[in-house]
Parts: sequence; C-alpha cells; structure tokens
Amino acid sequence: MPLDIMPKVQSVTATLHYLKRGTEKPARYVSDPPPGVARWNGIDDPQDMTIEDARGHEAEFTLDRNGFALIKAPTAVRDFYSEDEVKAVYYPEVERLLRNTLGASRVFAFDHNVRNAGRPGMAEPSRRVHNDHTVNSAPRRVRDHLGADAPELLKHRFGIVNVWRPLRGPVLDSPLALCDARSFSDDDLIASDLVYAHVRGETSSVAYRPGHRWYYFSEMQPDEAVLIRVHDSATDGRARLSFHTSFENPLAAGAPPRESIEVRSLVFFPPGA
Repeated sequence: MPLDIMPKVQSVTATLHYLKRGTEKPARYVSDPPPGVARWNGIDDPQDMTIEDARGHEAEFTLDRNGFALIKAPTAVRDFYSEDEVKAVYYPEVERLLRNTLGASRVFAFDHNVRNAGRPGMAEPSRRVHNDHTVNSAPRRVRDHLGADAPELLKHRFGIVNVWRPLRGPVLDSPLALCDARSFSDDDLIASDLVYAHVRGETSSVAYRPGHRWYYFSEMQPDEAVLIRVHDSATDGRARLSFHTSFENPLAAGAPPRESIEVRSLVFFPPGA
C-alpha cells in the first residue's frame, strides 16, 4: 500500500479506571440506595495504559481469539433516539447480523443503551473498566427472558454479545478501549452488583495487572460496529469475554461528545459449534 494512503496509527496513552479489591463486594445503585448506603462502594484504581490503534489490522481480531471484532454493518435505522424504532428495526438487524456472522442458531436482543454526554438526561460513556455480565448473571438472563425454553437452551453452548455502534462519525471523543482476552485471566475479574429498584444484577469489574493489552479502532464510523463477547459458555480455549471502557482521548481536543448505541443479545449455537 502506498505510504500516502496508509491508515494513520494513533496509539495513545490514557488513564483507565480499574477497581481495587476491597473487603466488601462492590455494589453500584442505579436508583437511590437505602439510607446510609453509598451509591457506589468501589475503590477506584486509575492506571495509565497504552491503548494500541488497531485500525488497518481489523482482520486480525476475532471473537474467538481476542474477545472482540470490528465489522462493517450498515443499518436502516434513521433515528436511534427513538426507542420504538430501535426495537422495531434495529433489534431484528442485530439478530440477523449475529446469526449470519457467528453461525448462531438463535439470537435474542434483550436490551440497549444510547449514550450521549451532550444531551441532558442521557447516559454518558462509562469510564469504568468492566464486563457487562458474569458467569452467574449470564445464564440468569436466559432464564429471565426465555422462560420455559431456558432449561433446554442452557444444555448447549450459549453466550452474550454486545454490539456497539457509533451514531456519528468519526468517533474522536471517548473511544471504546477493548482488552485482548489473551492478556488476562478470570483471576482479574471482580464480581460486582448492579442494583436497580426491583432487581439486583451482577457485572464484572476488573483489577489492574500490568500485562493487560488494550486496543481501540480509531475514528469509527456509523456503518461500523464492534462485537464484544460478554460471555461464552464454551470452555475449549476460545476467548470467553473481553472487558472494555471508554477513555479520554488526548487526540480529541474540542471534539463533539461521542454518540453511540450498544445492544446486548443472547446467542445460541447448534450442537458442536
């Protein structure tokens, strides 16, 4: 490839917010906590990390090897701020995308989150290193959403995949950093409660270890999506998850706030997959 059209490599150093292990199980209250209880009892552990730009090397990253992958994924959605349109148009798109890309036999998109720090009342990009579920909460999602089908489905390989897409591009502010599954172990995970008004979920926070290798795809566009493996029940050596976070991009001074959507889906595989 001629030098003048080579992709720009924009690796950066940024502060990522890990969690220190404490004596109590970390718990974050989304709604108001009980009197005398802190909204978040975690102990922040900021670390300056190199985040390598994977732009130009997209094909080298796969769910099975790294726990994440970048794909081209055009969409017919016109307004991602319309919850009705997202559920009616985008959920089926995501389900088809995951069936076709992963060879899944069944996919069920069960929730989504739109982030935009520039709009009052909307979620901001998360600055906490995390994974969306744990080995305990992942099968619970199957039981919660698929009821009578769950016992049979849980006898076979299943997973949860997060499909993350920017709504405006190129993404400069608060890009998504992803940790290579080959650089961490389950010992780095810290099960943490996520408490809503009527339900208590469980996610994974992460303890710092120097060997973690971080990547991002610079200047993502709205026709691209990152697939993030949140959980996979397979224990055959393939990546079972990848944790992630947004970060303050030192190359993005003055950039508009990042806008993005993430959809989480239950993914089921045929026998032997």
